[in-house]
Amino acid sequence: MAFAKLGAVVLDCPDPLALAEFYAAVVGGTPTPADEGWVDLAGHGGTPLAFQEAPGFVPPKWPAPDGSQQFHLDLTVEDMDAAEKQALALGATVLDAADRDRNWRVYADPAGHPFCLCAC
Repeated sequence: MAFAKLGAVVLDCPDPLALAEFYAAVVGGTPTPADEGWVDLAGHGGTPLAFQEAPGFVPPKWPAPDGSQQFHLDLTVEDMDAAEKQALALGATVLDAADRDRNWRVYADPAGHPFCLCAC
């Protein structure tokens, strides 16, 4: 029997408010500063997201045969090309979108965390 439930996914980053604003534009919600160095993304559907200031933050490398990406977010979208265009306009960068026929593409958010846009 489980004894806990997932409270939030927390992303370390150099600028919590800026990264919360990026994800608010992607998944909806409102960045809500909670404590110094911490911002919650409130009012969107799905698992709660929070952003924590991490001095000396080093983004994960993807792909990296000698290291791990640690985790990534899968974001479902109805129109891959339109979603890609919007994500790039918000500051995302392409990590792997070479195979345009598959149902997912990999990007990095402005702090360097990998995420996938996945066709629903």
